[in-house]
Amino acid sequence: MASAPEERANYKGQGENMTDSEYQYYFHAGTLQTAYEYMGCHWDRQTKRAVFRVWAPHAVSVSVIGDFNYWSRTANYMYRITENGIFEGIIEGVEEFQTYKYFVRGRNGVEYEKADPYAFFDETRGRTASKVTALDNFYWNDEKWMKERSEPYSEPISIYECNIASWRKYPDGNNYDYRKFADELVYYLNYMNFTHVELMGIAEHPYDGSWGYQVTGYYAPTSRYGRPEDFAYLINKCHENNIGVILDWVPGHFPKDEHGLYNFDGEPCYEPSHPLRAEHKEWGTMCFDYARPEVKAFLVSNAMMWFDKYHVDGLRVDAVASMLYLDYGRSEWLPNVFGGRENLDAVDFLKYLNTAVFEHFPSVLMIAEESTAWPMVTKPVDWGGLGFNFKWNMGWMNDTLSYIKADPYFRHYKHNLMTFSMAYAFSENYILPISHDEVVYGKGSLINKMPGDYNLKFAGVRNYLTYMFTHPGKKLLFMGCELGQWAEWNWEREIDWVLAEFPQHQGLQRFVKEINWLYRTVPALHEIENSWDGFEWLVADDADANVLIYERRDKAGNRALVVLNFAPCDWHGYRMPVNPGKYTRVMRTSYYGWDQVPVVIESEPVPARNKTDSLVMDVENMSGYIFLCEAPKKKKREGAVEKRTRTAGKKTAAKPAAKKKTTKTE
Repeated sequence: MASAPEERANYKGQGENMTDSEYQYYFHAGTLQTAYEYMGCHWDRQTKRAVFRVWAPHAVSVSVIGDFNYWSRTANYMYRITENGIFEGIIEGVEEFQTYKYFVRGRNGVEYEKADPYAFFDETRGRTASKVTALDNFYWNDEKWMKERSEPYSEPISIYECNIASWRKYPDGNNYDYRKFADELVYYLNYMNFTHVELMGIAEHPYDGSWGYQVTGYYAPTSRYGRPEDFAYLINKCHENNIGVILDWVPGHFPKDEHGLYNFDGEPCYEPSHPLRAEHKEWGTMCFDYARPEVKAFLVSNAMMWFDKYHVDGLRVDAVASMLYLDYGRSEWLPNVFGGRENLDAVDFLKYLNTAVFEHFPSVLMIAEESTAWPMVTKPVDWGGLGFNFKWNMGWMNDTLSYIKADPYFRHYKHNLMTFSMAYAFSENYILPISHDEVVYGKGSLINKMPGDYNLKFAGVRNYLTYMFTHPGKKLLFMGCELGQWAEWNWEREIDWVLAEFPQHQGLQRFVKEINWLYRTVPALHEIENSWDGFEWLVADDADANVLIYERRDKAGNRALVVLNFAPCDWHGYRMPVNPGKYTRVMRTSYYGWDQVPVVIESEPVPARNKTDSLVMDVENMSGYIFLCEAPKKKKREGAVEKRTRTAGKKTAAKPAAKKKTTKTE
């Protein structure tokens, strides 16, 4: 698949024009960022010639076995072309999609049949060989998207997290392929006003139940749903419809499957040699050895490949905390050279990874799933940070979900859980996630986290999402939450789409659609995410009433006033402090439903709390309100007018005042 020329041009010499010796040198130095251009199987569609390269530093011998030589272990031995273990073999007459592996004989006398770590295509689960192909069979049509993709910080980002296998299936229960999924997904996301989709489990993995988080084929989009060009079609289709694509990426661990990276050449190769650092025992997986140059080149090049060859718009880096801490999930652990628990090699790797990515692809998203308080995750590397540009706000997620699960009559005891996030909201660039992890394993679906009767549960979801979509930070919502799905997520079955036929569920779906639209089209809700310039508490401490009131602002001074009542009680004549202005209501949620009937209220010069102005309104139980207020227009200075008049040498007639538009109030 041909890359966009603009992106290819950013590689600054690391790529197709490098000599073999340069590839080898940079690979062993750990600074090669395009290892996929050299390692693995490179097949010429015209000549049917295939060049195979694999790294196996401890191997006594390596040969290529496959359909083209009847899986003979002796027909095609590879030559060791570097002292540090790159083996190379050339085979003529190879056909596309023929399967192959490497037969590796280790120093310990053990023999292995290994899939190609750099393969672009693998057999479908149940079989474990790699497949010959070239990434030249798809022509992109997303030049406009790639050219206009810009820095994301002040832009609205609303992400729909999705698992292909369990989003929608054919009537016979079979999975959609990439193309069918793409055609239906883009229509749905545009209808629902999401800006991005985050795809779970794209890299090849042997077990469906791992959800794609135990990867054996890092360079291969899973063959469950089609070929590489079909996956490219999915991304291209999204881009043609102005939807960004984020992939889950798993550089923290890999499984022990015999055909994978584990003990690749009979000894630890991709994993550390020390047993106290090699394994995540609670997951049954192996850690990467981030100190090893060739492993660093493998992982960094893999990230680059998804951006370069497949034009993805972001990577959500899974389980970053497990990479950063040597004692993560371990009762016994080996400290670093300073006696601490920080994995210094992983820290250096992440800094190098993000530096490399943003040097070549400055407009993409590098998102850390980091669940601790590690400092400066989203600060630049030259500031001492890890270099990501966004981080999942796991603290916000855990605190707020704990609050909304509580009985509304007793929520005042947990009021601080809804306000604490603003104590650190601007310390990082955050994404607010309601992810797959929160609707599985007995945690309950989003709607089933809500206490109360049928109507109260829907009211709770609407109120919570109003809070989420007006709180500083980008947004992520897992599939099915928008429908009010009762059942937990099950990777073996599709979303309960039938629920959309029922009024309450249909109404919730339309509500998500409309609040997404408000978030995207009202700059005050997304333009300033990284400072107090874009946020002001008006009422943060009314725990007895379970009320929160705050204001969001854009760069022009326009404001969005948000009023939230998480109590099952109406508050009549509630006087709230506000900044002076005329407020137009654009969204109202309540126990009974939601609407967007415009209502205009003007502030009164009556002091409340620390404000000179206030509003009085009836706040319904389990309700949320969003009001908009335009910034006051700047008055012309009289002196300036007089000066221009004198300069002109004549008087100028004042223009008649424009008629004010009137808004119907209810």
